[in-house]
Amino acid sequence: MSTKDVPDTPLEDAYLLRAEDVREPPTTLRGRLRHLGPGIVLTASVVGSGELLVTTSLGARAGFVLLWLVIVGAAVKVWVQMELARWAILNGKTALAGYSTIPPKIGRMGWINWLWIGLDIAKNFQRGGVIGGAAAAFSILWPIVGEPLSGSSLTTWAVIVTALTVGLLRSNRYSVVETITTWSVALFTLITVALVLALPFTPFAYSAGDFGDGLSLAIPAGTVGLAVAMFGSTGVGADDMTNYTYWCLEKGYARWTGADDGTEERARRAEGWIRVMQLDVFVSWLICTVTTLSFYVVGASVLHAQSLVPEGNQVITTVSRMYTDTLGPWAEALFLVGAICVLFSTNIASAAAVPRLWTNTLGLMGVIDWHDVRVRARVLRILTVCLPALWLVMYLFVRSPLVLMQIGAIATGIFLLAVLIAVWRLRSTEVDARFKRNGWLTVAFVISSIAITLLAVYTVMEVVGLDLSGA
Repeated sequence: MSTKDVPDTPLEDAYLLRAEDVREPPTTLRGRLRHLGPGIVLTASVVGSGELLVTTSLGARAGFVLLWLVIVGAAVKVWVQMELARWAILNGKTALAGYSTIPPKIGRMGWINWLWIGLDIAKNFQRGGVIGGAAAAFSILWPIVGEPLSGSSLTTWAVIVTALTVGLLRSNRYSVVETITTWSVALFTLITVALVLALPFTPFAYSAGDFGDGLSLAIPAGTVGLAVAMFGSTGVGADDMTNYTYWCLEKGYARWTGADDGTEERARRAEGWIRVMQLDVFVSWLICTVTTLSFYVVGASVLHAQSLVPEGNQVITTVSRMYTDTLGPWAEALFLVGAICVLFSTNIASAAAVPRLWTNTLGLMGVIDWHDVRVRARVLRILTVCLPALWLVMYLFVRSPLVLMQIGAIATGIFLLAVLIAVWRLRSTEVDARFKRNGWLTVAFVISSIAITLLAVYTVMEVVGLDLSGA
């Protein structure tokens, strides 16, 4: 992915459609590949918290039987992401701006915006868990202060991780975020996939029968809560779909398309840049799915066979058994380096996206002028410091990465249904019929909507404590 097309000062022009920024879209696969990027940033926010910790824990507890849920969780949500991104490109607006038009309104914003605020408060726990996971990996690899995983060591590393994150994002450049996340995701994905391919040559080999059991559509007793958390945190979540529109705008897809002037030329450009976005979504979905399956398979093959289930701050140590038990003790350092890469890149992606969303929210509330570039940049800089510091406090208060991330994951699952409602409304009112002519994409979106609705209802019923087993 090339970053030469990415503006160094994204907030100056990223959300403004000007005639001089219009570009013709690429017409070849190679040309489209050169303009990918937002999906990789999104992948960094997905791979790490959900895949490394929650999905691995699910595999360790349930074995192969919930493999199907990993596949469904990654597949059903991507079509909603694509629909929302298409709307953003055609209208040059952020997801939160779109949500604010969905009735009923509460004050200056729509009800979904207020729901997002509630979600984001809950997600602070999950982001604290990412910092804690990275701190735990650093603590095992190089304790600095005290013993590995001791309170002093974890606190020291959590502070260092937070400070590094803030330092790297001082410029708030999209190109910086894209570069860091691309290399991190590539490194850890290759390590994890290689481990899965090596499993058949170890005492923890899987079989075709294991995969057959995993596709049986069963949910064993005792795994429902973790399964719901996994669905909320693996694959593209509602908050990730929302974030993706900001990355698409800052990459330039909407600017290069230009404002809607009703001409055939603009419609043709829009179709071209939407195809680029769709390829970007597909590539990120493929990486997320392969990585998620890899984590689950290794957890089911290695940890489940030994009745090892990650808990508390020992989650990193337990998960590292996947590597040491198959490749030898030397692999622990390799795993820890990879874990640091993926968790740190997840933290980077969150610390880059969330301040943007809160700045946009303050604009929608009327607290600031979102269209004033200098005000927007100043608020963004402040939030880029304050929010990661808040996540650090969240981690230091709870001290359990897995619990923190499950709290945020359940909240994400509930918010997903609200985003689906918004996407259907925006699709029907603000997307021209010309851009909805692809029948198979429409069918996929409908199927995705049905699956998300059923799973969201299931999640809510579980959260309120209803017994769905019929017992």
